[in-house]
Amino acid sequence: MKAWRGVVQVALLAGAALLSGCGTISTFGKLEDGAGAEASRMWDRWIEGNGDIAVATTWERKVKPGVSVDDIEQIFIQIASERNMKGVGDLPLSKELEARSGKKEKFLKVYSFCTPTTAREMVDFSPHMAAYLPCRITVVEHDDGSLWLYTLNMDMMVKMGRKLPSPLKEHAMAVRDTIWEMMERASKGEI
Repeated sequence: MKAWRGVVQVALLAGAALLSGCGTISTFGKLEDGAGAEASRMWDRWIEGNGDIAVATTWERKVKPGVSVDDIEQIFIQIASERNMKGVGDLPLSKELEARSGKKEKFLKVYSFCTPTTAREMVDFSPHMAAYLPCRITVVEHDDGSLWLYTLNMDMMVKMGRKLPSPLKEHAMAVRDTIWEMMERASKGEI
């Protein structure tokens, strides 16, 4: 079934290219190697998510039982320090909601990180990339009390778009790898 889905996706892309003319064909030549495969993975996640674009464009990890928010925060700080990434703030949404309502809220907090030189390089490459700054990881408590981590699928940024020039590509991959490591290690409680 999955093989047929891939054939259908390629046929649809080819049909779209033919219908939209030379601009599409020209653009395909400017994309990162493997961009089609990454687009296909996003398509699959979009379908699995019943059309929820946020499912298609994010990474998520369920946090292992017993790993606390304090553990997660410590891991984020440790990895950011090891990888020369700067913590640039957080947004404690559940605390703010509790202050407004006086009622206990499920945990919800956004953590922001940045590598300023890479951010500048990305925005110089494409000013629209500024909308994705800074890198964020959100800790969300679900109704069952489990904690989950969510962040933007950074493979979209570095593997699916226009070819990034060197050294921007290497710098962007380093940021991607840092966020990936934060998600992996924090979800497992690996300090």
